[in-house]
Amino acid sequence: MGELRKPFLLLALLAVALVVGLELGAALLTGGGDAGAALRESAGRLDVELGDVGGVTEPSGRGTGYLALIDVVALWTTGLFCLSLVLPERVQGRVQGVATLVFSIVLLIVSFVLLIVAFVELTVLVSLFLAAPFGTLAYLAVWGFFPVGEAAALLGLVLLLKLVWAGLLLLAQPRFLQNRGLVLLALTTLLCTVVLEFLHRLVPGILVSITDDLGALVFAVVAIVWALVLLIGSIPAIVKAVRTTATTSRPTASTR
Repeated sequence: MGELRKPFLLLALLAVALVVGLELGAALLTGGGDAGAALRESAGRLDVELGDVGGVTEPSGRGTGYLALIDVVALWTTGLFCLSLVLPERVQGRVQGVATLVFSIVLLIVSFVLLIVAFVELTVLVSLFLAAPFGTLAYLAVWGFFPVGEAAALLGLVLLLKLVWAGLLLLAQPRFLQNRGLVLLALTTLLCTVVLEFLHRLVPGILVSITDDLGALVFAVVAIVWALVLLIGSIPAIVKAVRTTATTSRPTASTR
């Protein structure tokens, strides 16, 4: 891989780890605030009368958390690069293939389960919103207001860290640009972050929970695609490791 600047690579690993941590903690960092006043204002625009809305809180949403399904792939890939700093190339090849196979299977299962969860919730949200008046009232009471500002601030920080991650990888090794898979992964995660912010701004506040769930659904599908890419890509590495092991063991057997 040529001259690899280790400090930049380790900083890149830290940056992408912070990204995944922020996304996984999005439910705690956003939502939960009082949404009573904003809910009354939004309901008034729809000519919907509300009773007592005390205790209504903002939902945290799923979109930002589901971004972690994609960014964990970036974390895994960066971690494998860092693994080359401590393991010999021959050992790394054997470990990388098996570890990536296991990781991709776990990611595939988790992403598929979360895809079903997002699809079911999205169906419920749309059905309730369209089932006026009582279904709409139920929707407004639970998902009628979304913390767009808080989510935007979090997504802005996440996007900045992703750009820092990509920049640090280039500083660590400019030849990473020749890695098409890595470049495509970086573009995918950056685009998904921008798309989620766009979905949050696309519709009125009372409908953002629906578009946020739609984004989560898309991200789960993207994560499944990347899990399949990793799964297929790990097979040649495993086959090569098995062949290498078999080749190196034959002289020993003949000597005995």
